[in-house]
Amino acid sequence: MLNIVFLTNSWLTLFNQPGLCITVAMLLHYFLLAAFTWMGLESVHFYLALVKVFNVYVPKYILKCCIAGWGIPAIVITLVLIINKDFYGNGSLSKSHPYSNFCWIQDNTVFYISVVAYFFLIFLMNTAMFITVLLQIHSVKTRTQKTSRFWKQ
Repeated sequence: MLNIVFLTNSWLTLFNQPGLCITVAMLLHYFLLAAFTWMGLESVHFYLALVKVFNVYVPKYILKCCIAGWGIPAIVITLVLIINKDFYGNGSLSKSHPYSNFCWIQDNTVFYISVVAYFFLIFLMNTAMFITVLLQIHSVKTRTQKTSRFWKQ
């Protein structure tokens, strides 16, 4: 959906409908945040599968992942819309982006908080999970080598 909205964005701006542009910008923002959120959920799943291998039962795991994966971005989008729906719009209508025919976030502060900071948090979480998994794999490998040497002796 992110790709479809992204590819049709410039074409939809040609209709010069502010409501359509706000909707397209909101959908683009939502699907981008959803992609980031699902990337973060992948790292949590990676951690559960490789570090917490045994006795990991999360009731209604898929439902919880779906609520987080689709709900957290919806909360961010709702907050942006509640604060000011005019944060979304056509870049060509603003003085800072006079030649842009693309519906997106118009305010730099909103962009940095709701996209860049969001991505940075997901990236930090993914990095932490990756390092944890690597340390776990290394410790298992070290233990296996020690027991192997013990039995050889």
